[in-house]
Amino acid sequence: MGGTEQTRRRGILNPRTAAERFRLTREPAPPDLARSVDGYWILHWDLTRPHRQRVLTDPTVHLSFATGGRARITGVVRGTFTEEISGAGRVVGVRFRPGGFRPFLKAPVSTLTGRVLDIEEVFGPAARTTADAIIAEPSVPAALELAAGLLRSRQPEPDPAVDEAAGLVAAITGDPSILRVSQLATATGVNTRRLQRLFAEYVGAGPKWVIRRARMQEAAARAAAAPQDWSTLAAELGYADQAHFTRDFTASTGTSPARYSWCARAV
Repeated sequence: MGGTEQTRRRGILNPRTAAERFRLTREPAPPDLARSVDGYWILHWDLTRPHRQRVLTDPTVHLSFATGGRARITGVVRGTFTEEISGAGRVVGVRFRPGGFRPFLKAPVSTLTGRVLDIEEVFGPAARTTADAIIAEPSVPAALELAAGLLRSRQPEPDPAVDEAAGLVAAITGDPSILRVSQLATATGVNTRRLQRLFAEYVGAGPKWVIRRARMQEAAARAAAAPQDWSTLAAELGYADQAHFTRDFTASTGTSPARYSWCARAV
């Protein structure tokens, strides 16, 4: 997928340490699945001791196939997502567009928020056979083609609300000046009530949360890149005062902005 390395790793906390522990690559979605799927991600690691990775996740649903036989669907994670890896292994993941999983789920995506389901719970018992084949397949391109085949076999009818939901999330992430739901409504011409309904049904988290998560990802990325004037950064991200920003940052990352910045940049 396109974009800079920093963009591709957005949300991965302590990115320098992460890059030393695992290799993350991405591939685009096939054109026929692009309405639902944002792309694939592939994680490889070979470690002498376990590593715990924390991620400030995006408002997206993921389908993943991991070494050891685990095939699962992960809904939007409101807090920090933490995963431990050890030994040697691989995960092949499908990242859905914001809203893109709604037609597969056939229920509001908010019902999946904060939950992890086995693949059979959404795609049926027969999906287990395909999942096992994906996990066992040593060739990444072949594994990705098997995953695409699974999605094609269950591909729903096009839903125009998926494009609308994805466009609204893109407006948030692409415009740092959007700091409040009222500003999103003004920028997109979608009234607040419809925004709330659409985000609950298709995205899995409210627009206020999506805005705040995007800005917190931005804060973490800036802190990892260079020292910051925290009061200035807090104001740019829409906080009334530095203390409120510090509380949110600490709750999101597990450490204060200053300490996170120092640790993320330490050699």
